Amino acid sequence: QVQLVESGGGLVQAGGSLRLSCAASERIFSINTMGWYRQAPGKQRELVAFITSGGSTNYADSVKGRFTISRDNAKRTAYLQMNSLKPEDTAVYYCNARYALGNEYWGQGTQVTVSS
Repeated sequence: QVQLVESGGGLVQAGGSLRLSCAASERIFSINTMGWYRQAPGKQRELVAFITSGGSTNYADSVKGRFTISRDNAKRTAYLQMNSLKPEDTAVYYCNARYALGNEYWGQGTQVTVSS
């Protein structure tokens, strides 16, 4: 099974930027969708963005125009570029890989903290 390792989280001031990376242990070209989710304290995990194997993307309304998801199959990595960060973006961000048959895998998460 694929293993996912996130990196790139940290502390940033409001208005700043971060780029999250999700490195997979195997080739990702066969992964149907790769996505980023986040979970803030006391809240349910929510979808932030996902990208299909064909390159189609989808974003939560709260991050449209600020976040960009991408994937580099050659590097077995997915990215989440986050710009114009807000304090409400503070959460643990998780990478998700979902295969066409429905099986899915999660990374361990990376903390993003945005100070006001």
